[in-house]
Amino acid sequence: EVAMMAAACLVVALALSAVPHPAPADHCAAARLRSSRPRGPRLALRMETEAATTPPDVEEEFDPGEVAGLRVLKYPHPLLRAPNTEVTDFDDDLRDLSRRMLKMMYASKGVGLAAPQVGVNKRLMVFNPEGDEKKLGAEVVLVNPLITARAEGTDTDDEGCLSFPGFGAQVERPKWVRVKAQNLKGKPFSKKYTGWEARIFQHEYDHLDGVLYVDRLAEEERAKVQGDLDRLISAHGPGGAL
Repeated sequence: EVAMMAAACLVVALALSAVPHPAPADHCAAARLRSSRPRGPRLALRMETEAATTPPDVEEEFDPGEVAGLRVLKYPHPLLRAPNTEVTDFDDDLRDLSRRMLKMMYASKGVGLAAPQVGVNKRLMVFNPEGDEKKLGAEVVLVNPLITARAEGTDTDDEGCLSFPGFGAQVERPKWVRVKAQNLKGKPFSKKYTGWEARIFQHEYDHLDGVLYVDRLAEEERAKVQGDLDRLISAHGPGGAL
């Protein structure tokens, strides 16, 4: 009887072992996805809103060095504060510059870039709220943009900047902006940006006015990043760095 019971138990055990079991959840992979969200162009919102205004999960941006003949200027380079003139020639050179800026933006894992950040003091910006070079339909190129209206209500969220590598800070901005601009052919158009896109646009638009995101920090928030600013000044000097 003992032998028969043992044989029966063996049959049951073999049957159970053949039943497939779900693989354990990859908690580490989930953590990597959450930690990969950028802290601003870097720009990022931490609040999940509508899909069209929600920042994508993309890799943390970094400095790729020279890309397409361009380099991102680092704070405190004086060209980041210099006046930016309006674009008057809508030619092949302008289209080439915008393409090279997009290449630099993608190589940096960013979502936006303004011409003065690559040493060209013109009123030109590019961005892609998806941060994905494969999603060409999401690319935006704005020439001579101008804010014509903005929301009274504001949001505060984390931002960073390719010209300020390694840190970010909380910035308060209007929830939406209405803009008029020109495309690469010089044709004027109007557009309203909200949520995530509004934050990207306003960040890049500030660059065209010689305003840097650290200029908009509250006193307490500025104090948090002052050590990082001092580090950049020490590393790159009063003239900044290419």
